[in-house]
Amino acid sequence: MSVTQPDRDREDLAAFLLRLRAQHISVPRLDEVVEAVPRRMFLRSGMKTAYGDRSVPIDCGETMPGASASVALVHALRVEPASRILEVGTGSGYLTALLAKLGARVTTLDRYRRLLKAADERLKACGITNAVLVHEDGREGYPDAAPYDRIIVHASCETLPRAFLEQLAQHGQIVCALGPGGGRQTLVRLQKVGSRLEREDLGHVRYQPLAAGIARIL
Repeated sequence: MSVTQPDRDREDLAAFLLRLRAQHISVPRLDEVVEAVPRRMFLRSGMKTAYGDRSVPIDCGETMPGASASVALVHALRVEPASRILEVGTGSGYLTALLAKLGARVTTLDRYRRLLKAADERLKACGITNAVLVHEDGREGYPDAAPYDRIIVHASCETLPRAFLEQLAQHGQIVCALGPGGGRQTLVRLQKVGSRLEREDLGHVRYQPLAAGIARIL
């Protein structure tokens, strides 16, 4: 008897959770959320596995990180149940879904209307009602819903935009990539303590620079 896609996904999910534990990016609450959000719903059709570790293409010429990298980003953000979260770069909406399941409110921004529309449909299909999707490039954050306890930026910046610091609550945390757009950057976790930021380097990454302006067509 051939293995059906749902059966294959369940087997792949079980193996993925074991992989997360081996990589020390597994905690019970996050594992529960990973199980509750079907990653395949956020992928293009025809993908052999929903839990591969390579980045995959999505619409508008963008990509989404592999499964382990996605969960590692959420783990690094240290989301708490009452966290107010700003996400810059909605993409497929997969990380948005994980964040929303963990936090109290997510405001997520993307410069592509097409991505926002598709992500909104997926989030609703997952029963998520605590995420607000906004058509913005995110370079100035989103002051309308500030302050935020957590901010995550799916793009690189040469230096952290001052708007993010101003919109971050006291003792809030930011996960973002700092460095030149054309080279290797450092993924960092920044915590606001008074008027300064305490920095922890998390590893090297290569992100596209934070783009300016919303897309007028897509």
